[in-house]
Amino acid sequence: MGCCTGRCTLIFLCTLQLLAALERQIFDFLGYQWAPILANFLHIIVVILGLFGTIQYRPRYIMVYSIWTALWVAWNVFIFCFYLEVGGLSKVRTSFENFHHVENQMSIS
Repeated sequence: MGCCTGRCTLIFLCTLQLLAALERQIFDFLGYQWAPILANFLHIIVVILGLFGTIQYRPRYIMVYSIWTALWVAWNVFIFCFYLEVGGLSKVRTSFENFHHVENQMSIS
């Protein structure tokens, strides 16, 4: 029974995050939207970079991974709040936006 160091914990977290991102990538390939596929691909690359930085003791890679992970979590929290319509975030258009949308559609026809 040994004590798990911070390095071992980070390797474990990177591995779990990599597996989750690969699983998400597989399900995104079943859809028709390419933006999530590209975002997941970039996320996988940064997680591999963080894993490499952890194993090879590269502090810059670990910092890039840490900053990216914070941004990734913040983006996911925003998406959750948007879909749950928390606070002022709403998927419903205002009447002015609906009028502008209808006006644009009429001018296209």
